[in-house]
Amino acid sequence: MTETTKKGWYDKHYKKLLFIPAILLVFSLIFLFQFNAKNGDLILTDVSITGGTTISVFDAKTDINDLKQGLSLEFPDSVIRGISNIRTGEQQGFFVETKATPEEIRPFLESYLGYELTTENSSTEFTGNALSSSFYQQLRLAVIIAFILMAIVVFVIFRTFVPSFAVILSAFMDIVFTIVLLDLLNFNLSIGGIVALLMLIGYSVDTDIMLTSRILRKKDVSLNKRMAGALKTGLTMTLTSIVAIAISLAIIFNFSETLRQMFTILLIGLGFDILNTWVANASILKWYAEAKNLG
Repeated sequence: MTETTKKGWYDKHYKKLLFIPAILLVFSLIFLFQFNAKNGDLILTDVSITGGTTISVFDAKTDINDLKQGLSLEFPDSVIRGISNIRTGEQQGFFVETKATPEEIRPFLESYLGYELTTENSSTEFTGNALSSSFYQQLRLAVIIAFILMAIVVFVIFRTFVPSFAVILSAFMDIVFTIVLLDLLNFNLSIGGIVALLMLIGYSVDTDIMLTSRILRKKDVSLNKRMAGALKTGLTMTLTSIVAIAISLAIIFNFSETLRQMFTILLIGLGFDILNTWVANASILKWYAEAKNLG
């Protein structure tokens, strides 16, 4: 297929391509509305947000899978993960997260392990519901404020409604689609996950602003060539980030739950960003540029 044929196909069907992100957005908003009605929030959260107990036990011999089965019967909300040596990968212990109090979970662990948990062989952290809820509300407010400030900056840069709206819409869909997929995967978001969503806003607008600037301001070549150049640059940026994050995720997968969650969310968000930038935003901008004779 020649370059002319490819351009001709895109010129003919780019408006139809908008149905793909539009349908996904409608589905996502309906899903989130129903999810919020059922769970009281748009996302599932772990004990760092809801409040609860985290007990770390420095026992390298414990069968984590067996302990997980036992915990699931008494504490179905519990999460257990291993603690590994970052160099050798050998298990050095494990930690348990649950919404139960230390007085409820500690006797069970002591009974299973066969010895008393002390400050020498374990550590216990407990966060009250009120404190966690207050902190969570502040984090959610931070995400909303960051998004609003981003929108203001975009409008100041371009000073035109349609291109600015396209950038903001693309970033909004990145966040929404990512949250929906996390909910479908029963992903319990931690404080680190909220931070990753904040970072995703920055990643999202990066390529969108570059694309919009190329289309609106660089008029010495044809519209399709400007879009093709932006596509090459933008995909290089995004794919480079995806590869770097994927490698980092593979390295720290068994060592840091917080970093693992952050990198996973960024990977998901960047994947959706490719769709939203180069299908949704690009199509809206091409439509706008042709209507304004900017080709």
